[in-house]
Amino acid sequence: MKYLIYLALLSQGAITQSVTAQTHTPAHPSSPAPALSAIRQTDIKTDIFTMASDYFRGREAGTPDELTAAAWLADKARAAGLRPGGDNGTYFQFFTMIRNRLSAASTISIGDHPIPLWTESLVPQTATANINAPILFIDKADTTNADVKGKAVALLASPEGINLDVSLPLRRYPSLDARRYATPFFAKGAVAVIFIADSLIEAGWPLNASYFDHGAYTLEGDPTAQVTERAPILFLHPAALSWVKTPGATIHIDLRVEHFDYPSVNVIGIQPGTDPILSKEYVLYSGHHDHDGVRHIPGPDTIFNGADDNASVSVALLAIARAFHQQPGRRSALFIWHGAEERGLLGSRWFATHPTVPHSSIIAVLNGDMIGRNNPDSAALLGIQPPHRNSRDLVAIALAANAEGPRFKLDTVYDKPSQVEGWYFRSDHLPYARAGIPAIFYTSLLHPDYHTPKDEPSRIDTEKITRIAQWMYRTGWKLANNDSRPTLDPDFKLER
Repeated sequence: MKYLIYLALLSQGAITQSVTAQTHTPAHPSSPAPALSAIRQTDIKTDIFTMASDYFRGREAGTPDELTAAAWLADKARAAGLRPGGDNGTYFQFFTMIRNRLSAASTISIGDHPIPLWTESLVPQTATANINAPILFIDKADTTNADVKGKAVALLASPEGINLDVSLPLRRYPSLDARRYATPFFAKGAVAVIFIADSLIEAGWPLNASYFDHGAYTLEGDPTAQVTERAPILFLHPAALSWVKTPGATIHIDLRVEHFDYPSVNVIGIQPGTDPILSKEYVLYSGHHDHDGVRHIPGPDTIFNGADDNASVSVALLAIARAFHQQPGRRSALFIWHGAEERGLLGSRWFATHPTVPHSSIIAVLNGDMIGRNNPDSAALLGIQPPHRNSRDLVAIALAANAEGPRFKLDTVYDKPSQVEGWYFRSDHLPYARAGIPAIFYTSLLHPDYHTPKDEPSRIDTEKITRIAQWMYRTGWKLANNDSRPTLDPDFKLER
């Protein structure tokens, strides 16, 4: 399969074995960033309106749309002057992701009432289950008195005690409700938990069904990828309330999981450095090129184009690549557009464990995710305060680059462990930080169009993308030309 895809991309002219050598004046370590003019808003605007257009159909990982977008990016990287940094002299590093989903052969019924998956029931977890159990309806979520052992507990969904002041509240509500109420019942021996939907669950039903039916993804060879039997959680429409309250009601649940292999790909380019020794080290620029594809939801637009998430950084990296090609640093610049980030940081997890350059040669990771929205003068840099900071040196360089150029007012809340979004753990710098490489994360944070069809290029602030790209470039330029590489904090340990 990989070779067929390779040939398909080759036929599009996106794979180049070599790039014509260029002659550059060596950079001096103390030089200011010399090629800021190569990072042009006009280029960024043109690129983002292409990448986030309907042509690429939302670039969902594991689909031809993601691979088509990857081929486009590779061709743009070649045009920017980058040399191939992937496998076998290409711009591509293919990897296999495993999709586990509930099979259509799965069945759920209460008494004589069949309850089809997705239209009549939502199952947020992907796990096998085979249960015949009596149903115990509990008027309130009271785990202290009821004897739930061996029973399927049924209760009304409720936002009571749940913080819904989060991104995508309709999508996250089912899992938050399950965590708040189902966990205590399972601890007391319940074999299943059934939630009867409230108005919030009903409002988010089509959207959640379009995600839950996709299942869960992991990497080939991941030892945590085994799907085991687990007590199920179900969400049913309000019409099922009378069924679960019927005396003597029982539920039959037979959940079966099927598995598929899908290809995804990292796009990798290199701008070689000028120093005979330091050019063997790399400043890694990181972003992801996939998004959420086409979803079966009500409304006129079903394509999640992902202009901010994360075409904004993808096109910024192209602009930074042009700057480094115009004036290379002493160290090399490594550009990676990761695949399958939305499926669980799969592309960055793969590269962190299967790098195409020596692991020890990567001196720092400058990752970006969503840099084109919100206040034009504000941004955030995550990984700058403990426990998320893993390199005091790297943070100092990034902050100096901000003071030198764009002078963004920096949010400090999103980098705290107490921040409800857990934003630090949701982008591609994380596998590198866990692997012991200095890493930081540039972002302009969340907004109401996040993971909706409204994340369109027409809503993007391309001037802001340009300024953040220049900030990332200034940071990388300093790293590429300093005599020493940033050191790791010896006491770095993430809270989870």
